[in-house]
Amino acid sequence: MAEEDSKVVAVGEDEMEEVDDEETEACAGDQDKKVKQLTAQMMKNPQVLAALQERLDGLSGTPSGYIESLPKVVKRRVTALKNLQVKCALIEAKFYEEVHDLERKYAALYQPLFDRRRDIVTALVEPDDAECEWPNDKEEDLVDEVKEKAKLEEEKKEKEEDPKGIPEFWLTVFKNVDMLGDLVQEYDEPILRYLKDVRVQFSEAGQPMSFLLEFHFEENEYFTNTVLTKLYKMKAEPDLDDPFSFEGPEITTCTGCKIDWKKGKNITVKTIKKKQKHKGRGTIRTVTKTVANESFFNFFSPPEVPEDSDGPEDEEAETQLATDFEIGHFFRERIVPRAVLYFTGEAIEDEDDYDEEGEDGEEGEEEGDEEDDDPDYEPSADSKQPAECKQQ
Repeated sequence: MAEEDSKVVAVGEDEMEEVDDEETEACAGDQDKKVKQLTAQMMKNPQVLAALQERLDGLSGTPSGYIESLPKVVKRRVTALKNLQVKCALIEAKFYEEVHDLERKYAALYQPLFDRRRDIVTALVEPDDAECEWPNDKEEDLVDEVKEKAKLEEEKKEKEEDPKGIPEFWLTVFKNVDMLGDLVQEYDEPILRYLKDVRVQFSEAGQPMSFLLEFHFEENEYFTNTVLTKLYKMKAEPDLDDPFSFEGPEITTCTGCKIDWKKGKNITVKTIKKKQKHKGRGTIRTVTKTVANESFFNFFSPPEVPEDSDGPEDEEAETQLATDFEIGHFFRERIVPRAVLYFTGEAIEDEDDYDEEGEDGEEGEEEGDEEDDDPDYEPSADSKQPAECKQQ
């Protein structure tokens, strides 16, 4: 009887185990189902997705701990590789020095062509027929009679207008380049019509790497300078404290020039009038002040940032300098070598593929500029410029 009881008990335990397994599997299935449902709900929630993305972004670039877990002998070899990388950076610096020498060499070859461009723009010379020939398939399809008629009409128009050179060549170039067009104000344009050439001069061999922008002007009623300059100094070697950040020469400082404005013609400043009320007597008086004015010619007075800059004003100056450096590079690498393509707009078409996400932000900034205008301020008329102000 005891044996029978033990068998019954044994059989009962086996059945209980089977029941427990079934219940566990059922619970696990329910759990997986709930997890999937919860995951689906989370993925539909934009806030949850944004938080998850922020978390993943925070993890991006963080050390995995792999390097720290390496044996000491392997870490030692990794250090050797890093020292080799520093030597690579030093060689790369030499490479860019030689590139700068090549730039200087080829600048001398380009210059006669740029001089010819200047002479045509300023009407010092008239290009010959060979220089003016350009293949145009459309013209081949025109009837000779139509071509002749068009030629006569064009000659008649030219006699009536009698244009000299290429009017407003550099002004048009500036206005066609977004980063310059934003700087050029309406009252800058009459002055920029006197701009006859822009040149780039590279530092001499053996000298610290730099380049000089030269803006050559015809005699005008605004300032006595014939050439305005902007010097950009460059760093071409890696920082010993952070050698792996080296990516080639970078501009470190820039220096403008003094503009000798003629009396009452300095457009980089303006006079404003503000009404002031006396606290005690209640009388009102009008005060005239001279303040800075937006102008392309502020380009020749870049802000100075102290080495120990920390405040918001210094940060703003650093931002302005970063933009200034970008403009300097663009003059050197794109505008001066390809000026005619910016004049015609052909170079601009190649740049239309740039990211357009910033356009809305830029428009917002322009709208926000209006908030700076004080209704109590009364800018003087253009004809009433302040006394001469020397600009450094």
